[in-house]
Amino acid sequence: MNWQEVCSHPALKDLPFKLETDRWGHIVMTPASNRHSWLQSEIQGLMRTLGCDGYAVIECSIATSGGVKVADVAWASRDFLHRHGTANPYPEAPEIVVEVLSESNSRAEMDEKKQLYFARGASEFWLCQGGGDMLFFEPSGVIEHSRLIPGFPARVELPF
Repeated sequence: MNWQEVCSHPALKDLPFKLETDRWGHIVMTPASNRHSWLQSEIQGLMRTLGCDGYAVIECSIATSGGVKVADVAWASRDFLHRHGTANPYPEAPEIVVEVLSESNSRAEMDEKKQLYFARGASEFWLCQGGGDMLFFEPSGVIEHSRLIPGFPARVELPF
């Protein structure tokens, strides 16, 4: 199935899973948790508050050489949005791509996604660990904090 077919297939509309595809076009499902969703929301809110001249979005689909990956959160500049609008999936990665690590994810899977996003043009990859601690990366490796949103905290706190 191509990504448009996955998105419009009636049997896949109300699944409690995050859907992606692998490099062969097979559907890959990841169970969602409320903690994961709250972390996504907090990250998006902080990006909207602290990031200038761009927009934060949850569940951003990106075409990669490893299939269509759906970033938990992404931040795209106005320039990116002028080039791509609401393309589905995006043919290149927005400037910042964030994954929230969940129990069903392995570190190897996150490392692979990081490389796929960088290969599609992401400037930064952020990894939110289960407790809310943030790790920031550029293609050259780990960085202390985001260069695109320098005020972003090293830890995301949930409001409860």
